Amino acid sequence: MFSSIKTSRSNKDLVTQLTNKLNLGAENVIARLAFSYSLAKESKLDIKHMKDSQGKEYNVKVLFGNYLDVYLSLLVMHYQININHIDISKYVKMHIDDGLELIDYEIKNRTSVSGNDFIVNEIEKGLLL
Repeated sequence: MFSSIKTSRSNKDLVTQLTNKLNLGAENVIARLAFSYSLAKESKLDIKHMKDSQGKEYNVKVLFGNYLDVYLSLLVMHYQININHIDISKYVKMHIDDGLELIDYEIKNRTSVSGNDFIVNEIEKGLLL
């Protein structure tokens, strides 16, 4: 198993910007949301296209709290892989990076959007886990 995940360098500042703009709490909250948001889009990401790992680092316990098994279960079901798959940490990292960029794209042109508004809107669309 892995002990930490690092976002890409380009997403390091994005984590802080989204955390401040959506006002949902600590930076790990936006990372959890990004992970779930990316998985909910149902795309399968290719490890060959994984970005660098020079950004924000998250300890897995801080990132997923007591729900690591739940988040990893969603991932292994999505990819039809074993929970002990050698690349599982790469898939987690890629979905966090992907989700951060997707969320940023969704809210970029909105002048005022709260985290709760974003989440409610996505739930209404049936996209968030």
